[in-house]
Amino acid sequence: MIIFVFILGLFIGSFLNVCIYRIPVGKSVVFPPSSCASCGHQLNYIDMIPFIGYFIFRGRCRYCKASYSIQYPLIELLNGLLYALLFYKYGLSLYMLLYGIITSLLIVISIIDLKTQTIPDGLNLFGVIIIVFLGIYLFRDNYLTHLFGFLFGFVLFLLIAMITNAMGGGDIKLMGVLGLLFGLTGIIFVTMMSFIYGAIISIILIATKKATRKDYIPFGPFIAIAALTYIFYGNELLSIYFNIFL
Repeated sequence: MIIFVFILGLFIGSFLNVCIYRIPVGKSVVFPPSSCASCGHQLNYIDMIPFIGYFIFRGRCRYCKASYSIQYPLIELLNGLLYALLFYKYGLSLYMLLYGIITSLLIVISIIDLKTQTIPDGLNLFGVIIIVFLGIYLFRDNYLTHLFGFLFGFVLFLLIAMITNAMGGGDIKLMGVLGLLFGLTGIIFVTMMSFIYGAIISIILIATKKATRKDYIPFGPFIAIAALTYIFYGNELLSIYFNIFL
């Protein structure tokens, strides 16, 4: 079953690549069918075998021999592995379904933010719709904590943006979405971890001269990594924290 989930994640990862390419330029993610960006030839199912297809065809288009980015197999593999880990942790459940969709959404958001320094509103709206749709059942015993989580994430990052001008509107909305998903305790965890990840990675980039203090570094990926940390290890890390300090 875990192998099936992994393979499913690979195929969905292939679709995520389509989203990453098309959404920033305002194209439909459904029509027209996938085609080579260089020669325009429509791809068939053989050309779109996830992950291993990239290596079978040596990272090139079968028709014009143009090179494809290594991003394509890496996104597919990442999504497949995360789906397998979600199945291992949550089993075949509604929580796995919810977190699987959100995980894929976070991958798309992160790559688009890295490429364009923006987070499209449509992606945040999609996240809200999915969370509300599944959360009506999953969160039926504690709606208030998820509402407070939404308010905390949205308002806190709105204030940070107003004071420092260091956050974009997409970051603010994404924190609201994740607050709605994780609740008050979860979004506080995500907030703290996102700043920790941001500080560590920024220091590494500056130390290795990959960036300077004046460069803008998108914050969406840090939020996404923090959210994934909470999905996989949040309860365990919070338990350790409370046992040590409380």
